[in-house]
Amino acid sequence: MRSTSTIRSIPLYRSISAVLGVALLALASLFASAASAADKTDKLQQLFIAEAYLELHEGPGRGYAVTQVVPRGEAIDVLYRRTEWFRVRTSRGIEGWASQKDMRRTLLADGSAFTFDLGDRAGFTRHNWEMGVQAGDYGGATLVSAYLSRAFNEQMALEVTGSQFLGNASNGYTAELGLIHVTRPDWRISPFLTLGTGIIWIKPKSTLVLPDDRKDQTAYAGAGVRFYISRRFFVRGEYRHHMVFTSRNENEEIHEWKLGLAFFF
Repeated sequence: MRSTSTIRSIPLYRSISAVLGVALLALASLFASAASAADKTDKLQQLFIAEAYLELHEGPGRGYAVTQVVPRGEAIDVLYRRTEWFRVRTSRGIEGWASQKDMRRTLLADGSAFTFDLGDRAGFTRHNWEMGVQAGDYGGATLVSAYLSRAFNEQMALEVTGSQFLGNASNGYTAELGLIHVTRPDWRISPFLTLGTGIIWIKPKSTLVLPDDRKDQTAYAGAGVRFYISRRFFVRGEYRHHMVFTSRNENEEIHEWKLGLAFFF
């Protein structure tokens, strides 16, 4: 792993400032999103049954037993959603799971139809979470990674990534936190930019190699594209340029390329 090319030494205070700056920006965005979400927690979506009845299941699936039937005209509160099922509560305080198909036939208080993301192109443009797995190259080593992303809006998201790389001389892991900016979320092939920081752990394979650095701090910048396939799935490919801040006063560059499958919810 240490065979990657080195770059001109950067003063330690600049390295630390760069890492802290990215981390603080990410945390500030996260807190702002959390505060915005907190303002909405007290307001549940109230709906009214338009069909003869609404079946409530014990769990989020057709295999679960029907535990309650809500008649036409009754009100329900939407608590949260899990893929194609909604957790709801009746006016009598009874909770259960209603299918996405049945929920499409409920009404808002003003009589208009209840609409929601069905996992299509509109959902690809505007969603709350992403999760995916990718494989590729990390400075000449084979890379496997997974990520989880929380969107603030259509264009900005906070992302956590965990990776493992397997090289000829060493193996290791990385953990990263970064920001994603999607430049055109409405396009089927949607480009994005990314910036973040993280930690790298390196384990040399041979005892003859002196492990001068087992754990280093990193910062990265990159770009990529997301290609919508169908329903909730899309392909994501990206490049990241990593700066590794070693303890030898000689920092390193690592180039990362990866491609994988992801889904939104």
